[in-house]
Amino acid sequence: MRLTFLGATGTVTGSKYLLEHGGRRLLVDAGLYQGLKQLRLRNWDAFPVEPSQIDAIVLTHAHLDHSGFLPRLVQRGFRGRVYATAPTRELCGLMLPDSGRLLEEEADYANRHGFSKHHPALPLYTEQDARDALHHFTPTAVSDVFEPIPGVRVLFRRAGHLLGAVSARVEWDGGSLLFSGDLGRGDDLLMRPPELPDAADTVIVESTYGDRVHAQVDPLAELAAVINRTAARGGVVVIPSFAVGRAQALMYCLHLLREQRRIPDLPAFLNSPMAADATRIYRSHPTEHRLTPEQCESIGREVRIVSSIEESKRLNEMRYPTIIISASGMASGGRVLHHLKAFAPDHRNSIVFAGYQAAGTRGAAIVGGAPSVKIHGQQVPIRAEVAQLDSMSAHADRNELLAWIAALPAAPKRVFVTHGEPVAADSLRQAIEERHRWPCSVPEYRDTLEL
Repeated sequence: MRLTFLGATGTVTGSKYLLEHGGRRLLVDAGLYQGLKQLRLRNWDAFPVEPSQIDAIVLTHAHLDHSGFLPRLVQRGFRGRVYATAPTRELCGLMLPDSGRLLEEEADYANRHGFSKHHPALPLYTEQDARDALHHFTPTAVSDVFEPIPGVRVLFRRAGHLLGAVSARVEWDGGSLLFSGDLGRGDDLLMRPPELPDAADTVIVESTYGDRVHAQVDPLAELAAVINRTAARGGVVVIPSFAVGRAQALMYCLHLLREQRRIPDLPAFLNSPMAADATRIYRSHPTEHRLTPEQCESIGREVRIVSSIEESKRLNEMRYPTIIISASGMASGGRVLHHLKAFAPDHRNSIVFAGYQAAGTRGAAIVGGAPSVKIHGQQVPIRAEVAQLDSMSAHADRNELLAWIAALPAAPKRVFVTHGEPVAADSLRQAIEERHRWPCSVPEYRDTLEL
């Protein structure tokens, strides 16, 4: 078995691992690069392997940094099957067409306003490319062994983190390889904790928070505090949020805070039709998360769903205390950019981030204290209060990652640390080596080895 690292090396995005065995090729994850420009440009590069020569793809979950490159592969000739859990297939049915639509809208906006260096600006892929990709999915149950290519068997275990997210154990005659996928937390508001890992010769573990431990604070208290401060100033709370996972957690938090009378009864808007659709998917998979049917029904009950572009534009005229949840979670695109342009320059308002901000994204720049960020070709001053709620992260922290590693039933021959910024990945590598004395390394982009 030959393994090549084609993404998530030195960064938390672009997850892709190519496995070659018996003359066949299997890709584990097909993630979109986000953040730093030099990484985003890789999305446009010729893929290291002809997409038509990839026989099958296994997806660990639906987030775009793991699934968002799939339409590009289909556009370029991939014709195989995509194996994922049923919830992942349903969420991709929302997220991939939405991604294509946003890419088309952003290219159109750039062309109309003339701020792109490319003439004309083109989308990486279209909504139709994404819809074409959905025809390739084969829903696969957790704990069922399946064979995506001859001689290679795969087993899924629940990873927490997101509805349908899994770790994937790959086995062939002579070896085994375990992909952690993105691991969730033990005390997540929505998701159950990750299942214990299976033994494998080689383990690849994510390291998003490999150098940090989440603060032991009440996420409801953190969110209530910033909402109350902003309301007292007469300001608007803008929350960039991933439409799937974080949006549902935020809406549930708002429901609890209102029910407990910990925040005033402010108007709240969800400017993401996709997030509303995702909430319905959560309701249809009650065994995949912690919420009861009644709690699921409470999500979004007090939040108004914004569907039309016209209504989205009207939100920017708000001049009284309001809460706006809008995608994307790292302010890398989508409707939230227009809200940031409208509200970031006013000190009365607040911008609240409730998830990880990858290097090179606007979210990372804003959290890092940038006095301004470029949006649609213009520098927008950041005078609003900025808050980051790491307590609401859906990623396992350093201690939780190490606990998952320690739960392996047998010592692996080798461990690779991926899906983290360089400092986080190397910090986790050192901790694994010090605690377990296992060979552990951080691979580079396009590193290849025989297993």
